[in-house]
Amino acid sequence: MINYIPRRFTIIRDRALCTNCGLCVSQCSNECHFFDEENKTVLSNSNDCVACHRCVDLCPTGALRIEKYVCDYRENINWTPQYQQEICRQAESGSVLLSAMGNPKPYPIYWDKILLNASQVTNPSIDPLREPMEIRTILGRKPEMIKVEKKGKSTVEMPPQVMLETPIIFSAMSFGSISMNAQKSLAMAAKELGTLFNTGEGGLHPELADYCDCAVVQVASGRFGVHKDYLNNSKFIEIKIGQGAKPGIGGHLPGEKVNVEVSNARMIPEGSDAISPAPHHDIYSIEDLRQLIWSIKQATDGKKPVSVKIAAVHNVAAIASGCARAGADIVVIDGFRGGTGAAPTRIRDNVGIPIELALAAADQRLRDEGIRSSISLVAAGSFRCSADVVKAIALGADACYVASAALIAMGCHMCQTCNTGKCNWGIATQRPELTKRLNPEIAYKRVVNLINAWNHEIKEIMGGMGINSVDSLRGNRLMLRGIGLSEKELEILGIKHAGE
Repeated sequence: MINYIPRRFTIIRDRALCTNCGLCVSQCSNECHFFDEENKTVLSNSNDCVACHRCVDLCPTGALRIEKYVCDYRENINWTPQYQQEICRQAESGSVLLSAMGNPKPYPIYWDKILLNASQVTNPSIDPLREPMEIRTILGRKPEMIKVEKKGKSTVEMPPQVMLETPIIFSAMSFGSISMNAQKSLAMAAKELGTLFNTGEGGLHPELADYCDCAVVQVASGRFGVHKDYLNNSKFIEIKIGQGAKPGIGGHLPGEKVNVEVSNARMIPEGSDAISPAPHHDIYSIEDLRQLIWSIKQATDGKKPVSVKIAAVHNVAAIASGCARAGADIVVIDGFRGGTGAAPTRIRDNVGIPIELALAAADQRLRDEGIRSSISLVAAGSFRCSADVVKAIALGADACYVASAALIAMGCHMCQTCNTGKCNWGIATQRPELTKRLNPEIAYKRVVNLINAWNHEIKEIMGGMGINSVDSLRGNRLMLRGIGLSEKELEILGIKHAGE
């Protein structure tokens, strides 16, 4: 049979350095390296290489490198090599193309077109090394007003709220899409940092029972693993309506990743695809959503905040308003660059809008309606550094979900093949021989180091602005300026152009 699709990468082996130790053979889950018994040498087959770089990073003599394979097609701006290759893949398989991680298309990244302000003479900056800086964040519904007694004690019963030591939370990544070692690393990091991790829609594994005080649990359309104890063993509950990487459709965990443990956690048959329905079959209106929120609050005796996660789509501001009025304590908005374990390629690359525009629009809509202070907004969808987080808070976010950055801190090399279950770094896999490669004791420390570094940078940036608390930064768009943006983009973001 003719192979219409050329390989993507080439493995280069320096024979002068290679000792034929065979380490690359044992480390490659794609079986790109093999031992030639006849010639007593290690060889490579580049056809299945995904450029995970594990062989490169672990080679004791530095004999390996990975290069992009260049195969020139006839020039055609419309029919690019990528589209031609994807057509060939579907012609062979007759199936929907699946991809992992976030949208790689060259759409504008608005974080890179937004600049931050800094104090100079009239509003002096604050030195975070010598003066207190408050990055503690409280999520949850706030009362319309607070009445106090003469002694200063509040007479208003506060709704359930969650206090975070940082405005950064670990986003939803289910046990199944990632390994238990990866999820445990996030749980350990969340506990040490004073923040939360999200279990995703895969249920709460018994091994994580000690971390329920820093867990966010999801109620997705498939209701995998959802029961009363699951809801109560959490800090707050999240109803997942949509996801940034695949708005309008349900979740998908390939059967290859559903082993016995995943089967027990999700309460589904071993080896079966876990496919969530596109809609919740009990939610077809804001009134239905209100009923589910009420039911969850009844099941938890009203002690847990309830959030609603929606994908960033064109009418996201109206949807966020509806969620708030339905009784949600927190609204999560997930932008189209958000990561995922498996999504249809066409949906991942073409559906949804950037989190920057969605967040600004939703925050402004809630302010215009006079209900912004009654709920919390959490932004998600590819936060790459502390500056992105600061800009998101200034656009109106109370906190930010981080996922891909945390996985990269653990060792993820963004191969974008999570759906295959062959992750060489032991993160997006359930194969025992691969999951053991990720040591939670090491991985969680790397995640803690990353977030601590971001926290320091957030304080430095805020200090440079002359701001000493996240509360003063939230929605403070005067601290933002756009560069290289159209008038309409500036209008939606609610910021001025640089120089104004």
